[in-house]
Amino acid sequence: MALKWYTTVIDCTDHRAQGRWWAEVLDWTVAFDTDEELVLVPRHALEEGGPVADLDTWMRRGQGLVFVPVPEGKQVKNRLHLDLAPHSSQDRDAEIQRLLDLGATQLDVGQPDMATWTVLADPEGNEFCVLSSRDQ
Repeated sequence: MALKWYTTVIDCTDHRAQGRWWAEVLDWTVAFDTDEELVLVPRHALEEGGPVADLDTWMRRGQGLVFVPVPEGKQVKNRLHLDLAPHSSQDRDAEIQRLLDLGATQLDVGQPDMATWTVLADPEGNEFCVLSSRDQ
């Protein structure tokens, strides 16, 4: 038996701004918003409805992102980060520019010159990567 990876929790100083920024990046939707947390899910997750009795169907549902407020800002490089990838039908460079226009910053973390990924940071400095386009 396996457990389901249910959510990834991201600490932030402004959980609402961060959550809405990531919703724009991923084209996800806000499923829950309180002073304690903001939860994002893929749009299709809300379309699928409520509880699922079937284990296989439940395990295939996508994970959510949860943004929680913390008093301190980010101080060191993340030990865990998200890898995002455009579909092969999308223009990767245009997607990176879209993220930069939304407020991401490009980072040099020592990646090689021929890297097939680009390292960016969200508005609060959390690193993430945009990989090469793919269809799998």
